[in-house]
Amino acid sequence: MRRHFHCGRNETGWGGQRENHGGYAGRRPLYRARDGRVMGVCKGLARHFDLRVRYVRLAFILAAIFSGFWPVAAVYVLLGLVLKPEPVLAPCNEEESSFYSTYVGSRSDALRRLRDRFASVESRIRRMEDVVTSRGFDWERRFRDGAR
Repeated sequence: MRRHFHCGRNETGWGGQRENHGGYAGRRPLYRARDGRVMGVCKGLARHFDLRVRYVRLAFILAAIFSGFWPVAAVYVLLGLVLKPEPVLAPCNEEESSFYSTYVGSRSDALRRLRDRFASVESRIRRMEDVVTSRGFDWERRFRDGAR
């Protein structure tokens, strides 16, 4: 049994009851697992439906045997291409989840959001630097230090 700790929450995997799904209520969202064998599809499905990976892999193998190899292989590859990869760290809140979805969907939109956020932080830092390096701030500091 694996345990994941992130954002002050405990999440138990593989057969144990999950207390919290990385900020998600109910079932985990459907992602490709990053640590899966081939594209992470079976492991991602197993995590989503809270099943053991070997059962999902066995179901894919049996479906491939009884329905012909190519239809199941096509579905598997399609799922591997369509499903988003699992986040490295589970999102702590809705904002992080939204950013991850935006990033996976369109990296240019995510980069634009990051540039906008850093631009606002940079402008705030510049305003603080202007205040701290101004003559008025220097005189106030000297009067405060001289009054002690």
